[in-house]
Amino acid sequence: MGFNKEKLPIFYKTKDEIEAIRESSLLVSKTLGLVASHIRAGVTTAYLDKIAEEFIRDNKGVPAFKGYEGGPDSPPFPATLCMSLNEQVVHGFPNDRELQDGDILSVDCGVVKNGFYGDHAYTFPIGQVRADVLKLLKVTKECLYLGIEQAAVGKRIGDIGFAIQQHAEKNGFTIVRELVGHGVGKMLHEAPELPNYGKRGKGTQLQNGLVLAIEPMINFGKKDVKQLADGWTIVTADGKPSAHFEHDVAIINGKPVILSTFDYVEEALAKNKNILQPEAQ
Repeated sequence: MGFNKEKLPIFYKTKDEIEAIRESSLLVSKTLGLVASHIRAGVTTAYLDKIAEEFIRDNKGVPAFKGYEGGPDSPPFPATLCMSLNEQVVHGFPNDRELQDGDILSVDCGVVKNGFYGDHAYTFPIGQVRADVLKLLKVTKECLYLGIEQAAVGKRIGDIGFAIQQHAEKNGFTIVRELVGHGVGKMLHEAPELPNYGKRGKGTQLQNGLVLAIEPMINFGKKDVKQLADGWTIVTADGKPSAHFEHDVAIINGKPVILSTFDYVEEALAKNKNILQPEAQ
């Protein structure tokens, strides 16, 4: 999830607090891995949401998104997972529509465990996806890791956004401006805001103990987005696909350390390779 929030103080975490966030983040990682093992054409997002909630609760976590209050004009979020399909950028609702060959699906998951949050996301291709859309997924994932490389002491928020923006735009894609990454810890959304665009050397200076949810949201077509009448779902204004990848990252001893992992997802996809299209080369 990503929201523009009012300016709030930044909370720097201790070693023990970072380890608690890591535990929650890894439960999210394992949940996304479970989803990856079930995702295929013919499966509904409602079914994937159900098994994710059961898994989180069985592992002594609580779904962070379910019941989340998004704002005065939005109802509480109704599900465990944000399931955003094709032109949906983020915050889509699970439903009974069956996934179809050629779809892409962003799955964003949040967990709270032992008082700390984890929050990250992966966009899945379903079946035979167009090569140019696969390139969007590949580039968005690359943008995530390029942004993470900049999350080091002495760098600034703008350095992260600049790295993401440059790589996306170099490849012909656009950056969503209305939604941002964010700090994460005892709250799901903490300061600082983390736009996926920016200028090098600008913004808050990064320090040890900062934990960030870095989450590029990148569009195939124009950057413009709009919100649906449900008060949550964000879609591209031109109806073209959007991709979203997210990791939780702590700055430790001056360098970025990824607290979440895509290993569980990628292990599941390797077993599911006859169903899911491999990444574009």
